[in-house]
Amino acid sequence: VIQNASRIARLAAEKPTGFFAWSQNLYAEQSNWAKVKEAPSLLANLGVSLIERAVLDGLCKALGQPLHAVLRSYVLGIDLGAVREELRGMRVADVIAPQPLPHVHVRHTVGLGDPLTSADGTLDDGLPYTLEENIRAYGLRYFKIKVCGKPETDLPRLREITRIITANCTAGFHATLDGNEQFYDLASFREFYATLSADPALAPLFQNLLLIEQPLHRSQALNDDVAATLRSWTDGPGMIIDESDGSLADLSRALDLGYRGTSHKNCKGIVKGLANSALLQKRAPVIRGGPILSGEDLANVGPVSLLQDLSVMALLGVTHVERNGHHYFRGLSRHSPATQDAALTTHAGLYHRHPQGFATLQIENGTLDLQTVNAAPFGCGITLDASQFEPLNAWIKRGGMGEL
Repeated sequence: VIQNASRIARLAAEKPTGFFAWSQNLYAEQSNWAKVKEAPSLLANLGVSLIERAVLDGLCKALGQPLHAVLRSYVLGIDLGAVREELRGMRVADVIAPQPLPHVHVRHTVGLGDPLTSADGTLDDGLPYTLEENIRAYGLRYFKIKVCGKPETDLPRLREITRIITANCTAGFHATLDGNEQFYDLASFREFYATLSADPALAPLFQNLLLIEQPLHRSQALNDDVAATLRSWTDGPGMIIDESDGSLADLSRALDLGYRGTSHKNCKGIVKGLANSALLQKRAPVIRGGPILSGEDLANVGPVSLLQDLSVMALLGVTHVERNGHHYFRGLSRHSPATQDAALTTHAGLYHRHPQGFATLQIENGTLDLQTVNAAPFGCGITLDASQFEPLNAWIKRGGMGEL
């Protein structure tokens, strides 16, 4: 997927053109290739987004400007109407926030197998391990909770999660539920939701619930029969698609059915994210309950990908973002000392040096400081020494795929 997107980009470079025409060609050619290979569109777009981000990084560095300034200047020539006819007349400068957000709330994901308290085990890596430890260490107030779709399993776990959160977040909290594509019809999910929300112990959770993320399997989520259930569920939660947002047409389809929005993550593509945000703004008056653009990405890590993602979230005005890369990985400890030092120097408000010596995210009162991210070219501002990495082709030839 990534290699094919790289091939398309290299061929396009033989005939220099503007960024927008180039990106549209990349998306179209990759989509055609994916259809022939029967590759999922969401996966195919990962290749597009990596190349798109690399080019945007280079452009921002060449111009010496952060991404929000480059987008506002129209130097990229992005024509939203060419992405979706419905958006004709809308400008990128009018879609993004007047100023990128200076801070963003970390929304901590509680996975199905994640430890909740010290009774579930410990890990001696110098970082908080359990849900309870993470709340106390970082001052977390936003949470994403995954469910498996079986009340007998989910109910006791959700009760314990709710108990821990309410006990440790005395100033209040907010949560989202991730349905994880566990259901094949919306009526079944509605019944499941009714069972959970009727439980008195879960009242604090449902009183502070922001949205439900993709409860239906992607093979069913955009089917016609979804519309009737969503429209009749007048007191239901705000529901968004995530895994079903594979093509440029999918959000429009979802809104027609009665969903309230989608997620942004850079692996879906930057231009696509801008178009999705524009569409939600365009249709805001007719979306019952209002549009939702959430920020998701479970295990994004620095010093490049995470910062690029944060810069886009900031300019889109997304106030809370799923962030667990700092939790599942030991900061930037896998990177060279020089790279860690560069991150600490360039982004002193975002990273700090752990007592054990490695660079890791600095989360205070549940938030990340984005001021240096917003000032840097495409969020990063760090030039990595590529010689420290093994080329992809060399890795494949030595059997690297077998290591996965």
